[in-house]
Amino acid sequence: MLFLEKYTWPWHLSRAGILGMNRRNHSYISRYNPRRLYPLVDDKLKTKRIAMASGVAVPELIGTISEQHAVQRIADMVNDRPGFCIKPARGSGGRGIVVIVRQQEGFYFKPNGKPETAQDLERHASNILAGLYSLGGKPDTMIVENLIHFDDVFAGYSFEGVPDTRVIIFKGFPVMAMMRLSTSASGGKANLHQGAVGVGLCLRTGRALRAVQFNRPVQHHPDTGLDLFKLQVPSWDTLLRLAASCYEMSGLGYIGTDLVLDKQLGPLLLELNARPGLSIQIANGRGLLPNLRTVEQLEERRMTVAQRIEFAKQHFGVFDRNLITLT
Repeated sequence: MLFLEKYTWPWHLSRAGILGMNRRNHSYISRYNPRRLYPLVDDKLKTKRIAMASGVAVPELIGTISEQHAVQRIADMVNDRPGFCIKPARGSGGRGIVVIVRQQEGFYFKPNGKPETAQDLERHASNILAGLYSLGGKPDTMIVENLIHFDDVFAGYSFEGVPDTRVIIFKGFPVMAMMRLSTSASGGKANLHQGAVGVGLCLRTGRALRAVQFNRPVQHHPDTGLDLFKLQVPSWDTLLRLAASCYEMSGLGYIGTDLVLDKQLGPLLLELNARPGLSIQIANGRGLLPNLRTVEQLEERRMTVAQRIEFAKQHFGVFDRNLITLT
């Protein structure tokens, strides 16, 4: 077993197959992601539309608001919805997302039980349109989606938030996956930098391999105490097919696909990321580079989604106990 200290030598990381930011940017993002396609994934509304056009399952779109004078439409827009989600089209890192789980007597309740008024939602919508949460602070559009009811198998594995699965897709092949579980430290957001738990997943089975919080190994969820190593994602093959099909849908060669598992609708695509972060390597305890190089060395021949998934399962899905442990 390979142990890495908090500070270590570059050759140590290289030997472990760790993909660094500079190499990711130069050798993978710049090389395989045409810049003209970035708007399709940087804007969640555009992503949703191309997904719907391609038959890729996404959460139901209730409506959008792009003008300040229209923010007062929110109450009417969600009048018959017991729950819904508000998000900025060009937001990142979970910023600006508001989840409402129920309505009662004119109040809108968040997962933590905190009530919001229609005026609170209008104020938040106004901030979204002004670009408070968007990349570069540019004017934005507010998206209102139907509430996701995550599969009961994940009950207790996430704190006040919907657990999601990130799969890195390279040239159409799943090369690494993890679940992101919100915690009290992350404020109910599935963001590892804010304190969410990252659970590395076996590409063959969808079973948990390793779990980390704040880059340190953990075995139990810090808020619920559930054993993270008992986690297994159901409908795993369907989820992988959904993720891998985003290669053809987007035209991008190196992407992060973020998916959720709705207990009625099954796997749904939340968003795509043309610059996926590198913390997935910490969650899995191994580097991305060996998997990426394996795909690059393949002969250029057209493979179906099913063939690419089978290849990934055979080559990247076997549990290897030679993991990287951060101490």
